[in-house]
Amino acid sequence: MKIRTRYAPSPTGKMHVGNLRSALYEFLIAKHEGGDFMLRIEDTDQERFVEGATEIIYRTLEKTGLVHDEGPDKDGGYGPYVQSQRMKTGIYMKYAKELIDKGEAYYCFCDKGRLASLKTEVVEGKEITVYDKHCLHLSKEEVEANLAAGKPFVIRQNNPTEGSTTFHDELYGDITVENAELDDMILIKSDGYPTYNFANVVDDHTMNITHVVRGNEYLSSSPKYERLYQAFGWQTPVYVHLPLITDESHKKLAKRSGHSSFEDLLEQGFVTEAVVNYIALLGWSPEDNREIFTLEELIREFDYHRISKSPAVFDIVKLRWMNGEYIKAMDFDRFYEMAEPCLKKVLTRDLDLKKIAGMVKTRIEVFPDIEGHVDFFQELPDYDTAMYTHKKMKTDSASSLQVLQDILPLLEAQEDYSNDGLYQTLANYVEEKGVKNGYVMWPVRTAVSGKQMTPAGATEIMEVLGKEESLRRIRIGIEKLQNA
Repeated sequence: MKIRTRYAPSPTGKMHVGNLRSALYEFLIAKHEGGDFMLRIEDTDQERFVEGATEIIYRTLEKTGLVHDEGPDKDGGYGPYVQSQRMKTGIYMKYAKELIDKGEAYYCFCDKGRLASLKTEVVEGKEITVYDKHCLHLSKEEVEANLAAGKPFVIRQNNPTEGSTTFHDELYGDITVENAELDDMILIKSDGYPTYNFANVVDDHTMNITHVVRGNEYLSSSPKYERLYQAFGWQTPVYVHLPLITDESHKKLAKRSGHSSFEDLLEQGFVTEAVVNYIALLGWSPEDNREIFTLEELIREFDYHRISKSPAVFDIVKLRWMNGEYIKAMDFDRFYEMAEPCLKKVLTRDLDLKKIAGMVKTRIEVFPDIEGHVDFFQELPDYDTAMYTHKKMKTDSASSLQVLQDILPLLEAQEDYSNDGLYQTLANYVEEKGVKNGYVMWPVRTAVSGKQMTPAGATEIMEVLGKEESLRRIRIGIEKLQNA
């Protein structure tokens, strides 16, 4: 059978890193085997629906290159691909009533007051109400009378209280749960909408989904899904439950972390390809120690059996490093297009921004890093003359003052303010004095930049600054050293 996977997000806001990883793995599993990757929008939880969130889903898939073969905008014969639209076809109620006829589900008319009186249990840190099957024992006549009277109802799954249920996961193997632990979950809510859990099972089966990929927080719900598949007599899909993604403190990656969503990362200056590459490695590893992959290479290499069960740590330092590697390898025109807003944010003077961009391309990890590297081009910072002292270069305040005083008239007379022309002038001075390059270049670079670390050498900086500004800064350096 042809592999068919689905990405089935709920439109509730920005796309979390965990959701993007699920989409990526589903895409890779399908494409590695020449299968189909489907997009299905699960909007049955109307209370959590966020306006514009569906557009975020489309935009993210397009940017990351996770092209879906079917979806709301590409009918492959299994539509509608939006659950609220599927609901209008009556598909969920039809299958819920089929379960009622089989004794695998039942109408529940309990009001809020009665439900509030039921006992609660703590499951995975959450307090849940355990339903006592009260309405299961209503006679057919009572049920029909309640329905005829328009009494509000939900439809519940009728899970057994004895025996056990076993399901298989590709990473965790066979998992067996005692049926006494299975609550009778709601399949159809009082507003007529299906619950997430029920709609998932019905849609995956009717859309011929072969592999279901989701976070391991759904492991606890999987026995209930298994009971539904058994009740319908349907084949269970291949389950792949993914490990938790944590922050550096080994806590679940939360929205407040500042880098939990794809859009957060783009806003912070990360490159789409680097984010996709890094997220692919959050739980999966190739056979070798390779870390840099294009999407096409991931499709070739991806084997879901190599996904780990251990939690994956989202290491922002590692992502920054990887992003820096992508920036270094980036075509310059694309780099400049992405760097230009950061340059213009701090540089309002008439400067050669492309030349400055070329200086920082191999020195940054994310685009906002640019600002701290180039701000001195806009304005000379106030700096301490102690910077002129450098043991390796054998410079100190006195020698630096002498160098600046010697080269000032040379640079005043200089007409050619290109990097080559300026370098030749200073190289001639170095040869004449019989000193090493650093003895001259260090004080000149300090004077024209006011910074200990710069993205380029003295003459490259002076070429960008121009004659007038370069001389002004050297004169300031001389004055600072004299006063010191």
